[in-house]
Amino acid sequence: MSSLNFVLLRRVGLSVLFGAACSCCFAQTAPVAAPVAKVVPVDGAAAGDAPDDPGPLASDLSAQLKPKAIDKAMKKVADWQVGYAEAHFNKQWTFAALYDGLLAASKTTDDPKYREAVQRLAERSDWTLLNARFPHADDQALGQAYLDLYLNDPQPKRMADTKEIMDRLIVRQDDPDKLLWWWCDALFMSPPVLSRMYLITNDRKYLDYMDHEWWLTSGSLYDPHEHLYFRDSRYFTQKQANGKPIFWSRGNGWVMGALVNVLRIMPADYPSRPKYVAQFKEMAEKLAAIQGPDGLWRSGLLDPDSYDLPEVSGSAFFTYAIAYGINEKILDRKTYLPIVERSWKGILAHIYANGRLGSIQPIDGQPGKFKPSASYVYGVGGFLLAGSEMHRLAESKH
Repeated sequence: MSSLNFVLLRRVGLSVLFGAACSCCFAQTAPVAAPVAKVVPVDGAAAGDAPDDPGPLASDLSAQLKPKAIDKAMKKVADWQVGYAEAHFNKQWTFAALYDGLLAASKTTDDPKYREAVQRLAERSDWTLLNARFPHADDQALGQAYLDLYLNDPQPKRMADTKEIMDRLIVRQDDPDKLLWWWCDALFMSPPVLSRMYLITNDRKYLDYMDHEWWLTSGSLYDPHEHLYFRDSRYFTQKQANGKPIFWSRGNGWVMGALVNVLRIMPADYPSRPKYVAQFKEMAEKLAAIQGPDGLWRSGLLDPDSYDLPEVSGSAFFTYAIAYGINEKILDRKTYLPIVERSWKGILAHIYANGRLGSIQPIDGQPGKFKPSASYVYGVGGFLLAGSEMHRLAESKH
């Protein structure tokens, strides 16, 4: 998209959009201009916490790029997270990435207990999604785990409710005054579900709808100069303390994770696949250029000096995506292998002796500050996804 079109899209059709995010009580809420909709409260206490005394950091982990060392770190964190949080597993977006990570952990480590934990949640939930504020993408995020479990054991009930909601979604008419996916996180929540519906049914209508809506969102929120996504339209003109634009680490992490989850399934001959690959490469190149000395990224990507701690959830999704890019030969191995080796090592430095993964920003929609002990389930999900691709990378190296 040209720079002129990018500006016009902002000014003409999308200037009425305003995102709102409550950092303690609610998931991403609707834009100010949107009709009043039912609000779904998020159980923030279930999603994570930040104790004053989390105990000592782990001393038994190795950052070596070897499958056994990677699996050990994954299992340590996954075991703690399941033990600590399974009683609070629910259908909200906060947990969706964790379930994706747990499924990846079972596949990578060949230990079924993580998949079984997700399956217990699915069965308690009767394989249904939240549906009080259709078509909100956050409420569709759990569908990825349901469909992955369906692919593992294709029982019709496992996909029935998700399919019904996706079938309603793809016949929805666009609102010219409001994007469907008006915040960048939404690209992680809904597109991977639609791509899996395509994989299961072999019906391109799901992929075509996803593709159409993706590029509407990209046309609004992707900065073609910085090669990063604004979280939502509020940030088009806001600046960091150093005067640079605000680009949120986890928001861009959601997008990079989404690109992996879509590219993994999208056929090689799909007409717009080259556009996804190009955007993936642009973002990876930018992220490599701004990686911190500790291997990680700060909450505000372009103003790292304003944030004392690295932000592990965004960093984990970046590691997941870049490692995937190397594994799939989308990214040059020689250039990007040092990037993920440093980021993996940096993440491991935030694992506590009991398996808690710290330095994860709490629920929010913008850069923020937090305690070193802060641990939230979506960040653990990103870490486990990163581990799954780092394991693949290690296998190809050795």
